[in-house]
Amino acid sequence: MKLNPEPLPITADDEAIRAAVAVASPVPLLAALAQITGDPSLLRDDLRPDPSQILDPNGGLDENQIAQARALAVAALIRFRDGGSVRVALPEGPTLERLLTWVAGGALEPAYVPLLEEELALGGDRRAPAWHKRELAPDADFKVAIIGSGMSGLAVAHRLHQAGVEFTIFEKNADVGGTWFDNVYPGCRVDIANHFYSYSFAQTNDWSSFYSPQGVLLDYFRACARDFGLREHIRFSTEVQGATWDEARGLWVLRLRDSTGRETTAEANALVSAVGQLNRPKMPAIPGIDRFRGESFHSARWRHDVELGGRRVGIIGTGASAAQFIPPVAEVAAHLTVFQRTPPWLLSIPNYMDELPEALRGLLRCVPEYGRWDRLQVFWRTHEGLLPAAVVDPSWPHQERSVSALNDGMRQLMGAYYDAAFPDPELRARVLPRYPPISKRIVLDNGVYPRTLARENLTLVTDSIAEITETGVRTQDGVLHEFDVLIYGTGFEASKFLMPMQIKGEGGVDLHERWGGDARAHLGIVVPVFPNLFLMYGPNTNIVINGSIIYFSECEANYIVESVRLLLERRKGSMTCRADVHDAYNRRIDAGNRAMAWGAATVNTWYRNEFGRIAQNWPFSLLEYWQQTRAPDPADYVLR
Repeated sequence: MKLNPEPLPITADDEAIRAAVAVASPVPLLAALAQITGDPSLLRDDLRPDPSQILDPNGGLDENQIAQARALAVAALIRFRDGGSVRVALPEGPTLERLLTWVAGGALEPAYVPLLEEELALGGDRRAPAWHKRELAPDADFKVAIIGSGMSGLAVAHRLHQAGVEFTIFEKNADVGGTWFDNVYPGCRVDIANHFYSYSFAQTNDWSSFYSPQGVLLDYFRACARDFGLREHIRFSTEVQGATWDEARGLWVLRLRDSTGRETTAEANALVSAVGQLNRPKMPAIPGIDRFRGESFHSARWRHDVELGGRRVGIIGTGASAAQFIPPVAEVAAHLTVFQRTPPWLLSIPNYMDELPEALRGLLRCVPEYGRWDRLQVFWRTHEGLLPAAVVDPSWPHQERSVSALNDGMRQLMGAYYDAAFPDPELRARVLPRYPPISKRIVLDNGVYPRTLARENLTLVTDSIAEITETGVRTQDGVLHEFDVLIYGTGFEASKFLMPMQIKGEGGVDLHERWGGDARAHLGIVVPVFPNLFLMYGPNTNIVINGSIIYFSECEANYIVESVRLLLERRKGSMTCRADVHDAYNRRIDAGNRAMAWGAATVNTWYRNEFGRIAQNWPFSLLEYWQQTRAPDPADYVLR
C-alpha cells in the first residue's frame, strides 16, 4: 500500500473518463478539478451542495444537477489530459477559502478555515510540529514511552519522530494495528468511509472498498509504521505491566514482561497510554458462563480453529461487531440462534460492502486530490451535521422514543428503512428499536443483516437469558437452547481505562484507586497527580455520530507533542494538571452529555459506566476539541 502517492498522468480515452466520472461523487470531483486546473468556473453556484443534506453523498443535488456536474467534470478532465496533466500552483488564501466554502455549501465560519485546511492537507502535512528538538533543546535528555502501536499510538509516535524526540513503543502483540490486529472475526470491517478513517498526513489511493475490511486496514497501519520509520522504535511482544512515577528523578519506571515471561524495566520522562477503549473483551455476567461444555469464545478473540460449518451455533449479542459476523456464520452453520437483548438502529448504506469500481480507482490514481476533497466532504457532512439531532429538547413530549423533533425525524427516516428491509411484520416488530436514535451506536447496513435474520436456519431469541448450562443457553421462559458452539458478541470493557496496568503517580497514588471505576481526565488526556502521563482515546473522547476517531487521535497527538515542547522550552522536568482545572472541565463534560440522547436515554449502552455516567463520549463540536488541543495552557499545569 502506497502512502501519499504522486499523481499519474491521465492517459485514458474519453469513454474511460466518462465511466470514471459516472461513479464519482460530483461535488468533491468538481472541487478537485477546480483546484488542479485553476478554473473557478467549475464551482457553479447552482451546483453548490446543500449542507442540510448530510446523509447524501451527492450533496443534495438532483439528477439534472448531477448530470450537469458530471458533464463539467468530464470536459475538465479531457482538457486536463490534453494539456499534459499539468497542475497549477496549490491554492492559498482567498482561492483556497473559496474552494472550501463551495464544498461546505455556503458561508464558512472563519474558525473552521484553518481546521479544514489541515484536514485537506494539500501539498503536505499541515499538522506536522513546527519545531524540532535539535533547535529547541539539543542537550536535553528526554524520552517518551508509548504503550500500544494501534492507530493512536502510531499517530503520536509519528509526531514525536517529526519533532526529533526520542521514543519507544511497547506493544504486547507481534505486530502493529491494535484493534485491527486483534479483531479477525468474519465480516470485520470499518464503519467509517476509508478516506475519512485514515490519517490526514497519510492518504492512499489503494483502498479496495468504500469501507475496508480488517485485513486492508491492518495493511494500512503497517504501511504507516513502515514508511514513517516507526517499526524500529517498537518493542513487540512486550506488555507493560505497570508504571510508577519516580518523584526524586522525575521519571516514569515501567515494568515490562515479554512473550517468554521475562520481566524487565524501562524508564522514560513521559508516558503515553495508547491502549484505547475497545481492547479488553467484555464477558457478560450470566450465571453458569463457565459450565458450557462445547467450544466458546469472544468475537475479539475469534477461534478460527473451531469449525462452525454444519454445527449448531449460538451468538449472544447484536451490537456493531455481532451485526458483522452474524451473516457469515449463518451461511455455514447448520442452525444459528441469535440472542438479542437490545436491537440496534440500522442506517442504510447501500455501498457498505462494495468494492471500489476499477474506473474510480483509476481516477483516484490520476487525481488523488479527488480523494482528499472527498475526505473533506465526508468530514464536513458529518462533522457537526448530525450533532443537533442528538441534542435533547426538554419540551419534546415523546422522550421515551426520541429526544427532539430532529431526533424524531431521524427515527422516522431509519424506521422507513426497517419497513422496507423487514417485510415480515412479526420480525420487524422484534428488531425495531424503541429507544431514541443515537442513544447507542448505530450499525451500518446494506441489507445483509435484515436478510440474514430472515433466514430459515436462524432463530432470533428476544427472551432474557437466565443461565448458561453444560449444553446451551436457558432463557427466562424455561426453554433450553442447545449448541455445539457459543460465541459472545458482547463488546468491550470500555470504561475500564488502562486496565489491567497498575499506574502510580505522585505519593504512590494508584490511578485506578483514584478513579474508583469512574475514569476522568482533563481533555481526556491528563490527570492530576500523574505528571507527564498522557492518554490517547481517554475518558470522554469517543465520538458517536460526527466524525472519525482518527481525527481525535490527531488532535491528542498534537497536544502531547506541544506539551513536550512546553517542557523543553521552559527547561522543566514535569507538568501536572491542576485539580481545579480538571474538575471544572469534567463538570462541563458531564453537563454536556446529560443534554445528549446518549445521556438522557435509559437504554443500556457501553457509553455509560457502572455508575451511570457517560464516561466515553465527547458531547461538543469537533471544532471545539481541535481548538482546545492546539497547545497546552501553562496556567492549567504545575510545572517543575
